[in-house]
Amino acid sequence: MKLLVLAALLCGSMVLTTASEYCTIYLSLARSYRFNMSSGCPHGWSYFNHRCFVYVPRSMSWGQAERNCKSMGGHLASVHSSNEYRHIQKLTSDHDYMETWIGGTYEFEEKVWLWSDGSSFHYTHWCPGEPSGGNQNCLQINYTPSKCWDDLGCGLHLPSVCAKEKSTLLG
Repeated sequence: MKLLVLAALLCGSMVLTTASEYCTIYLSLARSYRFNMSSGCPHGWSYFNHRCFVYVPRSMSWGQAERNCKSMGGHLASVHSSNEYRHIQKLTSDHDYMETWIGGTYEFEEKVWLWSDGSSFHYTHWCPGEPSGGNQNCLQINYTPSKCWDDLGCGLHLPSVCAKEKSTLLG
């Protein structure tokens, strides 16, 4: 509703400046982009800790999955606490906890793990003996019955979890 009000106000001000042909465009965009009004997340995304998350069941390479998340305004999910990891686990639980890409990637020259969204990589949930290195530079979750993290070759095709900041238009 707030988005529709914002679009209507924009249109009202545009009428005064003889640019009213854009009103139809703004109103149709506002109606077509549905949000969960209480969280600021788009329809189908879940809210947790000021971010929106979505499980993407389509299997893709890590790079394709990151580009897909970017096309939706986010990145592959970064994880900053055990509570956040449990939330991501809930998203994958309806899909039998399939091995799934998140945004961790190994930067070979710096020899450090990074998140694709640029946030700091301080929380981890690696399986024993992981990361194992070699040409395994991307992070999958739900590895082994322990549902811990594993480094994996980035070209393998897995589903993914995307994350983005909640919308500021709502609030």
